[in-house]
Amino acid sequence: MARVRFQDDGCPVARSLDVIGDLWSMLIIRSALNGARRFGDFQIKLGVARNVLTARLRMLVEHGILELVPASDGTAYREYTLTAKGRGLFPVIVALRQWGEQFLFEDGEPESVMIDREQRQPVRRLELRAADNRLLGLDDIDVMQASPRGRSRPLGEAAVASRRRGSGART
Repeated sequence: MARVRFQDDGCPVARSLDVIGDLWSMLIIRSALNGARRFGDFQIKLGVARNVLTARLRMLVEHGILELVPASDGTAYREYTLTAKGRGLFPVIVALRQWGEQFLFEDGEPESVMIDREQRQPVRRLELRAADNRLLGLDDIDVMQASPRGRSRPLGEAAVASRRRGSGART
């Protein structure tokens, strides 16, 4: 069965998942954020099959998330480094991590903790804030379709009906 593609979808979430939405791609990005640079590093840390790792690394390079550079130790090897686009996924990885901490671990179950290097304190949870710094939740958000002239409009009648029913915003 052919994979469904979303590169032309009008939703930024669908387009993002089209590029980085599979298990191995996200784990490769997480490993790169944690310092993995060489093919062997990724393979050892993830235990992924070589063919799968090769395909995912190639795709992440093609999409400008990773780039191949000469090895930092001067050898003939090449290394994978995150581009600005790849480093931009850091908050996404943190959000997934924090969601997992909140919902996927039992009380007392061992887990790792992210800490601020300078203060040596646990990192606060990510928050969505308005321009005036108010904390925002699902019921505080509307998604609008931006027009080329800068005006916005609701995303169709379904979005309006959804808000009337109180089911929250589309993302």
